[in-house]
Amino acid sequence: MLLQVTSGVSQMYGIGAGLAAGLAALGAGIGIGLIGGNAASAIARQPEAESKIRATMLLTAVLVEGVALFGEVIGFILTNK
Repeated sequence: MLLQVTSGVSQMYGIGAGLAAGLAALGAGIGIGLIGGNAASAIARQPEAESKIRATMLLTAVLVEGVALFGEVIGFILTNK
């Protein structure tokens, strides 16, 4: 009985790890897409502010990718538990 409960818990960790990694990648993809689209729209409206918009876009993209990396790390931690 105890073996069955333990294997069920480890399977749940695997499902949680997969969900954590998948949702982190999905969220990052959506976020980067929105950032790029809105930055292109902003540059089209104000071409003279292109350098400031591009710098802000890159900084925001890096922060979004950092959050996605945390999701991946949590997935790996859950896998090894």
